[in-house]
Formats: sequence, C-alpha cells, structure tokens
Amino acid sequence: MTGVDSLLTPARVMCRVEAASKKRIFELAARQIAESDTNLTDTDVYARLLAREKLGSTGLGTGVAVPHCRVEGCERPMGCLITLAEPIAFDAPDEQPVDLLFVLLVPAEAAQEHLDILAELARRFSDSHYCEQLRAASSAQELLARAINPRAA
Repeated sequence: MTGVDSLLTPARVMCRVEAASKKRIFELAARQIAESDTNLTDTDVYARLLAREKLGSTGLGTGVAVPHCRVEGCERPMGCLITLAEPIAFDAPDEQPVDLLFVLLVPAEAAQEHLDILAELARRFSDSHYCEQLRAASSAQELLARAINPRAA
C-alpha cells in the first residue's frame, strides 16, 4: 500500500490557494504535477482530470474532494494536496462546497493500486480531526507536515 507520504512532495502541496472553479484547480494541480515530473504535460494531466470529473463528481462530502485519474507516462502514483482560501462548488454528494483536495494520478495500468489508494484516501479524509488539521495549516510546508504525520499536528 502506498502511503500519503510517498505520494506527495513539497512541490505538490499548495496551501490556501485562490481559485474560483474546478477547472482552475485542475489547471493549477496539473501545472504543479507536470513541473515535478518531466514525463507528464500539464495539458494531458488537465484533460484527464477534467474527463474523469465529467463521469461524476469526485467530491466526497464535508468539504473534501479527491480528483483522480490514470495517466499514460505516469511511472508511479503521485498526489497534489491543496487547500483553498475560499470553498468552491464541486457537485459533492452533500452539496457542500470544497476547500480540501487531494489530486491523485496513477499509471494507466495500475487499476487495483488506483482503487487501493482511493480507499486509503477516503478513509483518511473521513477523519474530521485530520481534515481540521489540514485546514488549519498556514503554509505549504506546514500542510505537508500535517498530511504525512497527522499525530504531530
């Protein structure tokens, strides 16, 4: 099982981002991911995130979303953790706006690993204390520390 700590890098953590829409968040996440992995382009990552979202919202509820997709050229699972300055509409099942996102990319052939990681992320983000700790972070560095070591926060 891939832990959250192995999915994130400091370059793929953004704290209190100003974004007014899903598309804008996907653009920002795609850029961050592509800048940290030369095998991927921001346009491809963006297109795949958008295509997946069109199949159905990746909003989990309680202000959390886990946009995810499989991508050709992605060599290992990777994530981008984002908190928003202001919540945005995300078509979540509880109709609550989203302010906490974990964008997940996995290799195209990693179907079971994709499902396993999604299950772990859903479990982790169903913990209200964990989410509160992430939302309280005031910098990307603090957000990363809280994400990988929630007991230290």
